[in-house]
Amino acid sequence: MAETSKVYFADFRCPSWRENLPQKLARLLMTAGFGDIEMEGKYVAIKMHFGEPGNLAYLRPNWARAVADLVKSQGGKPFLTDCNTLYIGGRKNALDHIESAYVNGFTPYSTGCHILIADGLKGNDEVSVPVEGGEYIREAKIGRAIMDADVFISLTHFKGHEQAGMGGTLKNIGMGCGSRAGKMEQHNSGKPFVKQKRCVGCRACARICAHGAPQFGPDGKATIDESRCVGCARCLAVCPKDAIQTKFDEAPAILNKKIAEYTKAVVWGRPCFHISLVMDVSPNCDCHGENDVPIVPDVGMFASFDPVALDQACADAVMAQTPFGNSALSDQGCTCQDGDFFRAVHPDTHWQVCLEHGEKIGLGSRAYELIKI
Repeated sequence: MAETSKVYFADFRCPSWRENLPQKLARLLMTAGFGDIEMEGKYVAIKMHFGEPGNLAYLRPNWARAVADLVKSQGGKPFLTDCNTLYIGGRKNALDHIESAYVNGFTPYSTGCHILIADGLKGNDEVSVPVEGGEYIREAKIGRAIMDADVFISLTHFKGHEQAGMGGTLKNIGMGCGSRAGKMEQHNSGKPFVKQKRCVGCRACARICAHGAPQFGPDGKATIDESRCVGCARCLAVCPKDAIQTKFDEAPAILNKKIAEYTKAVVWGRPCFHISLVMDVSPNCDCHGENDVPIVPDVGMFASFDPVALDQACADAVMAQTPFGNSALSDQGCTCQDGDFFRAVHPDTHWQVCLEHGEKIGLGSRAYELIKI
């Protein structure tokens, strides 16, 4: 039987003037053992999602400020970080990514620390990290700045997800810390394709490819020879027309297992701590340029050294709520007796597989003790 992990919880109530919500979060983290981590003079990565422009469900910068200030009080050098997206949007390269973060309020003045996009300008500054016990991933492709950090902290907005089913701590770490090639490896077999209508035959992909995978027909447009492609995703980074894309065709269960294995690559062998805020529980990821209304009421703040236990505790807390009317759950005719709200919204997903696989590979335990403060 798996060992029981401790998960700490505080609700969002602040009935008096003595403490505000950021202060309550700091108290929760210190109670959970945050202060036991040696941070003096160390680089501390705070991994979070800055929100796609147009989305309003992402965590406010105030939460990041509370964590960064606590790191600095322990002598650490914090920075906020994320990796570039695989899809085309406001965060596919470091310049657009930082600009999007600024637009959404994440500036050094509001958060008390700087932003580093972990996989660099074009999303290909990565480190190959072995995954001990990995069944699908032998070496994960992780953004370099994340692996350069001495201490790793995840700050997660807990929500639904249209492909993984649930967007919790493992999703924030595993998919979020993957470089563009790492994201592609998780979403499919790791082979891109060319959208012919967008290709202009500039051959930038051919110049960057070391394996001769891009091939050109009589019309000058590129195709990818999968027998030669090694899945490095550098062609995605250099294409000026965003013609080279990934298929996003991995089976949901395998996607979730890969996410767990990527998470293990990130956290293994160094001090880590995990925070999850169950609020604005939107049905879809913050990568959307819009957000639907929450499916359940706000629950509270959770923290743990164990990312698997943390996700399990947050999921259990969500399932214990009464669903909101006029939400994606009511669209599906879901009631509080139906049990699995994430599957109700996205029936083809299998979020439990991620936690089961994470436990299997030694990432953490699904058994937990919930300690309320």
